[in-house]
Amino acid sequence: MTNASDFQNQTISSNNRQNNNSLKQYREYLLDLLLALDGIIQSPKYHPESDALYHSLQVFEWAFKETRDPELWLAALFHDIGKSVDSKSHCEIGAEMVSDIFPNRVVWIIKHHLDLMKNPKQTQQKLANNNLLKDLVCIRRWDLAGRDPNATVRDVEEVLDLVLNKFG
Repeated sequence: MTNASDFQNQTISSNNRQNNNSLKQYREYLLDLLLALDGIIQSPKYHPESDALYHSLQVFEWAFKETRDPELWLAALFHDIGKSVDSKSHCEIGAEMVSDIFPNRVVWIIKHHLDLMKNPKQTQQKLANNNLLKDLVCIRRWDLAGRDPNATVRDVEEVLDLVLNKFG
């Protein structure tokens, strides 16, 4: 399991490679990841909006309203992509699906986006005085807000292009 200190101690070579290559070259792959969520019905107890893609688009909309940070937009949009493979371990699976193309920070957020729900005190202590805690707080808030069965969201391709355009 990667923790905050592991994340901070990673070399920047991976991000340098990512920054030199536009994420746009991965558009079709990323679109396929998102479209794989379409029709995945989630537990109505936690997700009254039901569909995993609809939920992810709502989470993106909240992120887009509240921040100008495109990495957080990316994390919000792709936080649940692992659910197309397995709901229970979707955080780890989703992070792995994008680990070679997304910035390390985004991959880390995807992998850990449920930490504040599962282990709130431990996560807060481990990440005290760390910007990653702020990131997780934001993602958690948007994740909870993105559960409206009547929300209006943009088209998945429009959202993906909006995000990818911020990465060159």
